[in-house]
Amino acid sequence: MGAVEGTLARLNTLTVVADDVTVSEGDELPEDLQPALVDPEDYLFPNNNRRRIPGVLYVLSAALLVAVVFVYEDSVLVNRGLLLGALLLAAIGVYSFVAGWNLDVDERDALVASVNEVGFPVGHASAQMGWRGLLSRPTWRILLYSADEPPTKRALVLVDGVKGHVVESIVEDNPEDWSDVVDGERIVS
Repeated sequence: MGAVEGTLARLNTLTVVADDVTVSEGDELPEDLQPALVDPEDYLFPNNNRRRIPGVLYVLSAALLVAVVFVYEDSVLVNRGLLLGALLLAAIGVYSFVAGWNLDVDERDALVASVNEVGFPVGHASAQMGWRGLLSRPTWRILLYSADEPPTKRALVLVDGVKGHVVESIVEDNPEDWSDVVDGERIVS
């Protein structure tokens, strides 16, 4: 079972209870991460390449440790074990730098690629950023429903966040039961 099929299987078992949701004052995203607080045309999803900043700091720290070992090699406070720490910091820094892909595809571009892939008119859609592989390549997960009411089809499409091509997709008839929904409102009996 692929990643897309597993996600769709989990969607079949999800239940949302909105009445029991409580939000404390500390549970809030910073303003630069809240799309509702800015004009949708001006909102930019935070770029994944910010991971390169700590990567550079780790490599610089490793270089500093190596310099300390060679400059103060006669000190009782410095030993060759610091070289092992420097090697570990350098490895983590290189990984952080390599995994800091530049996010060239925004959610709108991913939605367009998804709509072109599924082959049905799209109504509601949702985008989520995820990462795949050991190098944490950014990937958009786009959930789409058909435009008819109630939706008869749904799809999950994975779109590469670097190149914009479709990685994987699955389209299926919508298995959700909409019989108790009238005019967008759920009828509770």
